[in-house]
Amino acid sequence: MNALTDDAVRRALQLAPTGLFVANTFRPAAGDAEFDVIDPATGAVLTRVADASVADALEALGVADASQTGWAATPPQQRSDILRRAYELVRGRRDDLALLMTLEMGKPLGESLAEVDYSADFLRWFSEEAVRIGGSIGVAPDGGSRMMTVRMPVGPCLLVTPWNFPLAMGTRKIGPALAAGCTAIVKPATHTPLTMNALAGILHEAGLPAGVLSVLPTSDSEGVVAALMRDSRLRKLSFTGSTTVGRQLIRQSADQVLRLSMELGGNAPLIVCADADIPRAADEAMKAKLRNNGEACTAANVFFVHESVSAAFARALRDRFDALVVGAGKDAASDVGPLIDERAVERINALVDDAVADGAQVLSRIDPPAGTGGSYLAPTALIDVPPGARIVREEIFGPVAPIVSWADDAELLALLDANEFGLAAYIFTADLDRALALATRLEVGMVGINRGVLSNVAAPFGGVKHSGYGREGGVTGIDEYLQTTYVAIDGGW
Repeated sequence: MNALTDDAVRRALQLAPTGLFVANTFRPAAGDAEFDVIDPATGAVLTRVADASVADALEALGVADASQTGWAATPPQQRSDILRRAYELVRGRRDDLALLMTLEMGKPLGESLAEVDYSADFLRWFSEEAVRIGGSIGVAPDGGSRMMTVRMPVGPCLLVTPWNFPLAMGTRKIGPALAAGCTAIVKPATHTPLTMNALAGILHEAGLPAGVLSVLPTSDSEGVVAALMRDSRLRKLSFTGSTTVGRQLIRQSADQVLRLSMELGGNAPLIVCADADIPRAADEAMKAKLRNNGEACTAANVFFVHESVSAAFARALRDRFDALVVGAGKDAASDVGPLIDERAVERINALVDDAVADGAQVLSRIDPPAGTGGSYLAPTALIDVPPGARIVREEIFGPVAPIVSWADDAELLALLDANEFGLAAYIFTADLDRALALATRLEVGMVGINRGVLSNVAAPFGGVKHSGYGREGGVTGIDEYLQTTYVAIDGGW
């Protein structure tokens, strides 16, 4: 590593305080408890951060509850201005924030830079939505009264964010919560607390009042979240993570009847029809599969390719896989970085081994760097994958592309209907009518037609079936943090 890179790493790490963020102050955890943050490219410790306890979490909830009335009464324009200033600050620290994400999560630096831009746009979008919270007024059917509706913040929120998009998943939740007038506690993923702490510092600098936002890194995610959810002062949970954990949280939410937004697992099919533009489909498939090292809930999990073009598509995909460079995310030449940890590598390798044992053939496998201590996995493309293989049924969450052939629409739809998830899908065809018919037939929350990237701050993000419920982003994103009060006004004026 050269001196310039050493300086850049130090500057990026300095952007992230290592304490708990409560009442606009970074402070130690109870008992000065800490845990390690690991660089997945090397396995080395980047730094140590404060490790929040249940007592710390309940203190943060008390602060959020005490601050709720004042924040809800803050004029929408003031809330908007704070978010807009935060947007400008994030954009101004783009390079350092991107490197910080790459250091603690592993994604290539170019993707981290794109995530900073995407993340900042949520702050800008919801700064604009803050001043557009409306209501309604109308005459009752009998003409004897007026009916008024007022939209109010739901109250203190717990925002649980994942490790794969440590900045974007934060701004996608924090932006609408603050815009709506809700106070919030963020529980970032244990793997990636630094980026969220950096964002907390930026929001503080942007003028966010004390107590409106807390950030609680913790190694006891289950205990901290459960304690907060049992407390009647909490009014809402927004969670992004696995379906397994989501089910558990849904059950736990029942006692306090919490308002929920759940963005859970995915198993996105990528469908290549007989009339698809194969080079374009292969290019977009690479984006859909390998964005974020393949560690994205919207990642194309399985490629369902019509048998008449399966050989041509496989060749095109192999050529693109063979050109990949695997290495540390901060290395400019790297297309694919390390996975989040060694457990992820072992799980995905087991899926590949099971598929090969079931008859799948390895089309391409790129050797990862050896001797680094990092959690690298060989990007792999597979053909002749049996439809019943585990790798088809389970979310891969890594740079592995299985190809399944199909002969007719009935067979394709049977394969797709067997999918318990419903977050995203991708369709490649020259026939727009066919694409739209498929898009409305599939049980998913989002569909990409002839493109491999879906996410847009102006569009609603979310799924159906076991992929959860609720929507983030778009004009409906703020609705998750608002409740409606109906006021009946006597008289027919």
